[in-house]
Amino acid sequence: MVTKLRLLLCGLLLAMAIPAAAQAKTFYWISHGGPADPVWTYFLAGAKQWAADTGNTVNTSFHNGDVASQQEAVRAAIAAKADGIATTSPDPGSLVEIAKEANAATIPIINFNTPDPTASFDAYVGGDNVVFGRNWAQYLVDKGLVKKGDFVWMPVEVPGATYGVQEEEGIKSVFEPLGITYEVTEATLDQAEVISRMADYLTANRAKIKAIIGLGDLVTGSIKRVFDQVGVKPGEIPVVGWGNSLDTTQEVLTGYVNAAQWQDPQATSYVALSLANMAASGIPPGFDVITGALYEKDTAQVYDDILSGK
Repeated sequence: MVTKLRLLLCGLLLAMAIPAAAQAKTFYWISHGGPADPVWTYFLAGAKQWAADTGNTVNTSFHNGDVASQQEAVRAAIAAKADGIATTSPDPGSLVEIAKEANAATIPIINFNTPDPTASFDAYVGGDNVVFGRNWAQYLVDKGLVKKGDFVWMPVEVPGATYGVQEEEGIKSVFEPLGITYEVTEATLDQAEVISRMADYLTANRAKIKAIIGLGDLVTGSIKRVFDQVGVKPGEIPVVGWGNSLDTTQEVLTGYVNAAQWQDPQATSYVALSLANMAASGIPPGFDVITGALYEKDTAQVYDDILSGK
């Protein structure tokens, strides 16, 4: 009798488990970034946490600024009949046709981190890069750190990539009417190369640089190493830019960076996949989720604690 009861219980448990397993879905999380970029470890952590919390499968991939590779990855996800896709936009317009292909296949495609309003994504989760750029430039102006005739250096990992293009658009709207000039230079996605290129540029142009805007997390997070190598003291050259890494929170706390932009990297991935899952269940999002906050030394510890897992 006991054996029969056990068999009955096992059968009930198995019957309960089968529908649960059948409900598990497969999603694709696709990034233009690189695994060597510290901030992307946090975006990735959000995706992994979502998979662990929901029991769904999340296939992740990095494409290091290679637009063709990312396009291929999104198309592969569509061909695999993914339940949903969360992807960044590597270059403006680069996923317009592919987003249409996902729409035609009725596969939810959520844009995160770098927006492209020209593509037919189901929703966007992340910051407004044009606004961020405008805010950085306005911060330098409002604080009296730059004025007419000044020159601002703007290093970026990948010139032409969506995030830098949009940030420059916002910066230009503030600087151009005021007669403030700037130059965008390539730093690459390799940490050692970033430091080397930035140190070389700063050494050659130090006399004319009145401020620096880091257009990406990797370049802003390298400011201390570059300043120390070149012999620039904290605060000697005003710096604003991205702040989604422990490197940058520490730079703000120690005075190397004046103000940095937070974008909630873990939450961004988590929410993007949640929207994709919701859409896959027949509930279209119909809205975007905008993240981000500009922080200075007085609040930097809050973000340092988040990134430290405290």
